Amino acid sequence: MSGLSTIGFDADDTLWQNETFFRLTEQRFTELLSEHGAHEVISAKLLEAERRNLRFYGFGVKGFTLSMIETAVEVTNGQVSASVIGEILGFGRQMLQNPVETLPGARETLDQLAGRYRILLITKGDLFDQERKLAQSGLGDYFSAVEIVSDKTPDTYRRIFSRHGDGPERAMMVGNSLKSDIVPAIRAGSWGVYVPHELTWVLEHEEAPEAEPRFRRIASLGALPGLLAQMT
Repeated sequence: MSGLSTIGFDADDTLWQNETFFRLTEQRFTELLSEHGAHEVISAKLLEAERRNLRFYGFGVKGFTLSMIETAVEVTNGQVSASVIGEILGFGRQMLQNPVETLPGARETLDQLAGRYRILLITKGDLFDQERKLAQSGLGDYFSAVEIVSDKTPDTYRRIFSRHGDGPERAMMVGNSLKSDIVPAIRAGSWGVYVPHELTWVLEHEEAPEAEPRFRRIASLGALPGLLAQMT
């Protein structure tokens, strides 16, 4: 750990709230279509649509909105009204205007580490929306570089940590998604620090790599400086 020079941070549900807005919107969506099925049934069909559409629309609000429309067409057997589609589009626009709520300890942690390490933001999602959230968060000045990517793979981390740091072996990735933030970063040769969030999208679930020597878990982001102090 004495050679650690670069720390990458995930954005959504690591530095600020995100999944909460998706869950609330999903609830509104199932209520809108309640005459066509129970909440659990419509939610399951929405998840199937999201899974199918990831390779076409990617991650983020716009893909979620298109998946809601597709699900509405499916559960109504093609009879969904223009007014309902209009409401769904309104749900999506509202999500793109939601205020940014940073998570406890986010600013304080970045403030402690920014002078000691090269700090990066590495996030998936829609370019415009992620740029908006970063600007509204007030955290932008902490980052040496911001990478908004279509997906997070070992190659993604190798490329980013080589471009903006001293290679993956001297880098660490911090985030709430085992599937996107932790496992691929470790496979790239980096450290992975898992910070669980109470709400994590089911498509981001994966088994924790407990046996990996470069895996760590902390209860909250505020514990990261202490963990780094113990490891160096």
